[in-house]
Amino acid sequence: MQATGQTPVGEIVAADFRTAAVFHEFGIDFCCSGATTLGQACRERDLDEDAVLSAIERSCGQPAAGPAFDTWDPATLIGFIVGRHHEYVKRALPSITAHAQKIAAVHGRRHPELHEVARLAGEVAAEMTSHMAKEERILFPYISELAAAAHEGTPAPAAPFGPVDNPIRMMEAEHKAAGDAMARIRELTQGYAVPDEGCTTYRVCLQELDAFERDLHAHVHLENNLLFPKARALAVDCQGVRARDVLATTRRQRLGPGDLP
Repeated sequence: MQATGQTPVGEIVAADFRTAAVFHEFGIDFCCSGATTLGQACRERDLDEDAVLSAIERSCGQPAAGPAFDTWDPATLIGFIVGRHHEYVKRALPSITAHAQKIAAVHGRRHPELHEVARLAGEVAAEMTSHMAKEERILFPYISELAAAAHEGTPAPAAPFGPVDNPIRMMEAEHKAAGDAMARIRELTQGYAVPDEGCTTYRVCLQELDAFERDLHAHVHLENNLLFPKARALAVDCQGVRARDVLATTRRQRLGPGDLP
């Protein structure tokens, strides 16, 4: 796609994931704020829009790296999200929280911001654990059922949460909360910079936090900008099937036996 200042940043990354590296470089949020246009994102961060567009063009000219996520069906996306990102989060969080608590205890007197870093890391760990469980047990299975119904041309399956947009909005809000917490950690640590007196654990912890935030951006992008729009479109398709079924049933009820074609 040809990106312009009016293109939402989430759409740019959805069309070519190589551009994610550009947005990381310029500090532009393409996941939780994916609906923000490139021009608006540049104005908010006082960036040169032409420079960002040039960097995007250069990144798209490099050899393709990674799969074309935008072409994947919901079931394939879900499998990748759970297998790659959910499993990474489950492995990474215990080490991150333990290291954050340790460096706060050891270096907290000289760097009091580490106490807030440890608190925020603990909150992210608790929230993401609960968040992923809700996705894996409730939302993702329903989206898979929705995709199957749309493929078979049948109405959407019944759901205890009402329209699929209800849990999606909740997941999007939780994504933003986690993203905001990680952005605050990045701010507190001045971009995950290790002070001269920082020990090995200090360095490892900030590297872990940096890697976690990068993974979170990719993780949330796949859900907010790709999977969830596909789920909303499937719900509309199934709603159309249900409307046609209701109309056909009503017509049959109004016709007498002798009126049937």
